[in-house]
Amino acid sequence: MANLQELVKFYFMLGLRHGEILMLLRTVDDVIISMSTLRRTLEKMGLHRRKNHSDPLDVAAFLIDQLESYGSLHGYKFHHLKCIQQGYVVSQTTVRHLLKFLDPSGVEQRRRRRLMRRVYLNPGPNFMWHVDSYDKLKPFGICINGAIDGFSRQMIWLHAFSTSSDPKVIAGYFIAEVERRMGTPARIRADFGTENVTMAEMQKFLRWTADPSASNCFISGSSNHNQRIESWWGFLRTHHAQFWMNRFHDLKENDYFSGDFLDKQLVLFTFLKIVEEELQMVCHLWNTHIIRHSRNTVAPSGRPVLMYTIPHLFGGQQYLVEVSQEAVDACKEECRQRGAYPCDETVFSLCCHIMSENFLLAPSTADEAIELYKFLRTYIRMAL
Repeated sequence: MANLQELVKFYFMLGLRHGEILMLLRTVDDVIISMSTLRRTLEKMGLHRRKNHSDPLDVAAFLIDQLESYGSLHGYKFHHLKCIQQGYVVSQTTVRHLLKFLDPSGVEQRRRRRLMRRVYLNPGPNFMWHVDSYDKLKPFGICINGAIDGFSRQMIWLHAFSTSSDPKVIAGYFIAEVERRMGTPARIRADFGTENVTMAEMQKFLRWTADPSASNCFISGSSNHNQRIESWWGFLRTHHAQFWMNRFHDLKENDYFSGDFLDKQLVLFTFLKIVEEELQMVCHLWNTHIIRHSRNTVAPSGRPVLMYTIPHLFGGQQYLVEVSQEAVDACKEECRQRGAYPCDETVFSLCCHIMSENFLLAPSTADEAIELYKFLRTYIRMAL
């Protein structure tokens, strides 16, 4: 029963409803319990949605902390989900009212926004992965690459690195996810760029090992027609990237960034780890939030993690193609993994030495990273 309690608590803290918890227990963990048993288990652990509400002041303090970073771009539903996943017991209504008080201008800006959606058809998870790179932070040295499942809209991977043009790096992202699932999607949709050629060859090889007659398993086309991932980049900019774009542009306008080699390497040294960690949090938040039904689309609605894991409940079926470990190992030999250095090795060693001499710690927030960046840049340029 201890294991059951751990599973129930894990799913509950994701923000899932009772019925969704029961579905995952039954489908993923092969644990079948009744609704009354689930409620008793939650009651025993003191986990509630509508009782023992958290102190509004504590929730407000958490929201203030979120609003100081990229969370300032989120709406009240995302903030409510983040509160739940941090262990707060609070209603959407409370969060909405708190945000109206704490961030009135942000609420008004989000209220005025209008969205246009395209019609998209996909029969099930892993039928098609959409792969693309996001270049809005590339002028500052940070290159983002991601993949999204076309049916469930679950993010498959999302990473920040010093390059998104190296085909061996992109192939490494792909093979890592294939190995984790021991399967590859039926199809991949990506751009014409050379950064995708190694992944394309690996996809064709993996599909061939499973079915020599497989064809049309990798589709290339223009970026603006890669609907699923292009749409998601809009979400990323609205809920995360814009925060960093503003910060980096502020550095540029105040003559702290010229775009040369040293400045880009210092950005990677000070900011890359923080951006990567935040991207994983954004992915987690996206995969566990609820996609509302739209009258203008035939795509299913619900939580991406549920649509990906139990597609038959959403009118889909699983299309993952099993692959062998030998085939995966052969592909891994052609990949380049992200190393221990976030930037140029010489710049990394120099920055570590300067930090050690001045008793500086690695940054954990955007503000700390900015201060460290300014210090290192001034220190190094004065020594040149």
